[in-house]
Amino acid sequence: MENVPVLFENRYDNGVVLLAEPMPWLRSAAFSILLPAGCQFDPPNHMGLANLTSDMIQRGCGSRDNRQFIEDLEFLGADYGVSASVYHMAIGGTVPSTQLFDTLSIFADVICRPWLPAEQLDDAKMVCYQELRALEDDLAHKAMLALRMRYYGDPLGRSSAGSAEGIESISIDDVRNFCQTHFRSGQTIISVAGNIDWPRLLDQVGKLFGDPCLSPVPSVNVSAPSHGNEHIQFESQQTHICLAYPSVSYREPDYFRARGAVGVMSDGMSSRLFNEVREKRGLCYSVFATLHSLRDRACIMCYAGTGADRAQETLDVIVDQFRRLRQGITRDELARLKVQIRSSLVMQQESSRSRAASMAGDWFHLGRVRSLAEVNRLINDLSIEDVNEYLRDHPPLTCDVVTIGPRALEIPNGVP
Repeated sequence: MENVPVLFENRYDNGVVLLAEPMPWLRSAAFSILLPAGCQFDPPNHMGLANLTSDMIQRGCGSRDNRQFIEDLEFLGADYGVSASVYHMAIGGTVPSTQLFDTLSIFADVICRPWLPAEQLDDAKMVCYQELRALEDDLAHKAMLALRMRYYGDPLGRSSAGSAEGIESISIDDVRNFCQTHFRSGQTIISVAGNIDWPRLLDQVGKLFGDPCLSPVPSVNVSAPSHGNEHIQFESQQTHICLAYPSVSYREPDYFRARGAVGVMSDGMSSRLFNEVREKRGLCYSVFATLHSLRDRACIMCYAGTGADRAQETLDVIVDQFRRLRQGITRDELARLKVQIRSSLVMQQESSRSRAASMAGDWFHLGRVRSLAEVNRLINDLSIEDVNEYLRDHPPLTCDVVTIGPRALEIPNGVP
């Protein structure tokens, strides 16, 4: 009989959701907390507010000042991080299982009782400025962000880093209002995986996060994307090429069929892009494609970094490979992909932190948690007929293209 892990879930009266998966063979426990406080909520004149807030909330909470906050978490052996994405501010970490509740208690203070010291606002801004400068130096990342904005529009295509002007304009009251509006929300998701006691976890989280007085999260207006092509002039010996093809989101029934097609293109050194673009022709130093999914929209994102003198040929060959994908994949390609995905699932099963994050993501996208056994079945049941039928019904015909380099490229025929 298949040993299927037990998944627990509970929605408290205030709307906060708790998810848990016991992994009793571990001596650790991991947690992931998703707050509805992502950069999609940044006001247009305060771009970067969510990211700045993610730094400010770590500068003292409850009875702890900045230094005591850090020392207490180090004493507990917590490996943690706080970051802002489009939808959420994510707080995640791993601790020895015996220290889980003390660690969650500290982060309950971070969320419910942050200090947000005004005298440290400028220091936090300096951190954000450094992140912006690093982004300017990372042209590959910059090209991908420009592609995301073009494909998804505002605010879903935003970078959480914001802008220098937006960060400069943020006051301590803006940070405090952001926390008040978005942190005390019934849309918070908390997931825990590892060596845990579910009844005790259920009780403790209820005490820490069960405040009945929570505020609704404001709605967000999503602008129409500006599909098409964009060239960003930059004098360099290199060119960065990014493409986005329409695809299906994680919550849609065809997701794994689309994932199979993308995997054949890009997963591993036997993939088509690696073989055809890099190995056979030596056109680039990096090339990959990934299925990027937001909650209700998605795309296949492809990147290649190459020399400026070979950029046009690189783009032509990549587009040609996506055109050839319409003809379908082979059984050997699908078999190799299944082995790779199953290997990643095995590794995920050994990582409580990865599992906690994936459970929280599942709940946000699906309203439920997929067990690893369910995902494994979806992969095992995937047939070449499934993938090829999907490609016939959803051929990669059109795409958006963003390039950064010394010269604009000609977009191949058939790609607007």
